[in-house]
Amino acid sequence: MKTWKLVSGILSIILFVVVMFQSCAAGLVNTLEENGEVSGSTGVIVAIMLLAGGIVSIATRNGGKGGNIAIIVLYGIGAFFGFLLAGNYSDLNIWAFWCLICVVIAIVALIKGKNKKTE
Repeated sequence: MKTWKLVSGILSIILFVVVMFQSCAAGLVNTLEENGEVSGSTGVIVAIMLLAGGIVSIATRNGGKGGNIAIIVLYGIGAFFGFLLAGNYSDLNIWAFWCLICVVIAIVALIKGKNKKTE
């Protein structure tokens, strides 16, 4: 799991840049079209959760339960808002799915960590 946390953390930090640029563009389109959607702002939230989750993932790759819980919460918030408020910014579903994958892997790491301690 240490390798996965390092790789997912680095990918999440790189994706932060991509999602942030796309979110700014989507927010600009939403403003110019005056369509009332908030997908650009939601993309910024997802991008920040990707950055924070990536940093925590890298920082706690050798750690225990607390790091995994923090990763679950951060990526979970990103996935929740991404799926809920994607609107016309359909790429946000892809980034939210990445967050969901990271949540599932963190849950597996949390459960696997508990099983090691009970043995």
